[in-house]
Amino acid sequence: MNFLDSLTKWINQLTKIVVVLIPLAITIQVLFGAQVAFFGSVVKNLIDLLNAFGAQGLIGLIALGIVIWLFGKTDRS
Repeated sequence: MNFLDSLTKWINQLTKIVVVLIPLAITIQVLFGAQVAFFGSVVKNLIDLLNAFGAQGLIGLIALGIVIWLFGKTDRS
């Protein structure tokens, strides 16, 4: 069980790092353009993701709510 606890903590910390890097990547891309090294096209990918949720209607809204809830849950722990 110790291995699973350690793995869960490691994944949780990695997720927190990625969640912090997303706004940084968006800010850098807005300031310096789409061809920023190491960040790719974060804004385009984010817009495509939101469009995919929006195209699904109510199911997409529910799925988006679940994703937001999961990220909020990760942030509190």
